[in-house]
Amino acid sequence: MEFIFVRHTRVDVPPDTCYGQTDVPLANSFEQEAAETCSKLLALGPFDAVFSSPLTRARRLAAYCGFTHPVLDHRLQEMNMGCWEMQRYDDIDDPNLQLWYDDYLHVVPTGGESFMQLAVRVSAFLDEISQRSYQRVAVFAHGGVLLSAGIYAHLYTAENALQHLPPFGGILQIQIASGFQGSAFSENDE
Repeated sequence: MEFIFVRHTRVDVPPDTCYGQTDVPLANSFEQEAAETCSKLLALGPFDAVFSSPLTRARRLAAYCGFTHPVLDHRLQEMNMGCWEMQRYDDIDDPNLQLWYDDYLHVVPTGGESFMQLAVRVSAFLDEISQRSYQRVAVFAHGGVLLSAGIYAHLYTAENALQHLPPFGGILQIQIASGFQGSAFSENDE
């Protein structure tokens, strides 16, 4: 099965703002960015199924690309940044922030979830969908979700995942063969 992951376009928040699962608006450049992404995506179709994060920034790109009713799945939301959401990183007054900078894979942002917890839920989505009889699936989501999918497909390790972050509007293609054993993430990694 082929999964085509699509990262949402740029958002309209101040630079260095931690927005995670907050439903933020898209930048004024949405139409231009979406047209470019849509052109690339449609060249990869058709799709047997289309899934999306329930957050507006992913759903709006899906709709622009002609998929007005994707299957919404909460496991495709961006990482929950908890109490840090909508704060500039430089303004976060929390001793846990430095711990998170030192080990973002395992440290949980205050009131949020760790990257490994995000990876576990994305792995659960991929495990479930890869058991269905689809050939090609489109998924509209977020940077952290795309990184998690790449880890699942063994394109890179969790430790160097950030070096592979697709740009806004970027596309990640992964193949999952029947019986494929993806990432070894489990609930124990949370």
